[in-house]
Amino acid sequence: KERGKELAEKHDWDANSARKIWCFGPDTNGPNVVVDSSKGVQYLNEIQDSVVAAFQWASKEGVLCEENMRGMKFEIHDVTLLADAVHRGGGQIIPTARRCFYACQLTAVPKLLEPIFLVDIQAPENALGGIYSVLNQRRGQVISEEQRPGTPLYKVQAHLPVLESFGFTEKLRAETGGQAFPQCVFDHWELMQSDPLEEDSKTYKIIMDTRKRKGLKIELPNLENYLDKM
Repeated sequence: KERGKELAEKHDWDANSARKIWCFGPDTNGPNVVVDSSKGVQYLNEIQDSVVAAFQWASKEGVLCEENMRGMKFEIHDVTLLADAVHRGGGQIIPTARRCFYACQLTAVPKLLEPIFLVDIQAPENALGGIYSVLNQRRGQVISEEQRPGTPLYKVQAHLPVLESFGFTEKLRAETGGQAFPQCVFDHWELMQSDPLEEDSKTYKIIMDTRKRKGLKIELPNLENYLDKM
């Protein structure tokens, strides 16, 4: 009840849906959710465990490049089930539900999220120009700059995409004559604006590289693969 109330008040969820969350995923506590928005569906409670299992699998290995999903909400509006219990077992429901989740993801304008480091750099004033130069070359965003009281050192904090962080320390030392000392810690996930379904986009290239590294087909999954025909 308390969770439902908070979702309704702070995140504009429908009050009924907020109380009918089936599960979170992946690993039952991730940032994705399945909600039962159906009305009067027969035998639905019998397949709940199978749908939850399929969702844990699908949210752990998303459709684009088998990476974790993040920030996705799936609503079950209607299900047609055969009366014979034989056709409602996990063997039938889990693969079917997983394909359904994948089709939903493909049709919901999916985007990639990239991890962002919080970089903490300490350096003297004459090294600040080199720090800003290196950060600008690597899509870094400075969020604060302040002098440490009683010392000639400045503390610069910036957000830096993890993708751009390889070789960052060496480049920074080279540009500042070894005067800058960076520390990187994971800070947050950030949405990449380009469309991963467009062949010329940066995110499309990242997906292809990831699929190649994992030994998957080097092409985007086709929606037709997940549309079951009766």
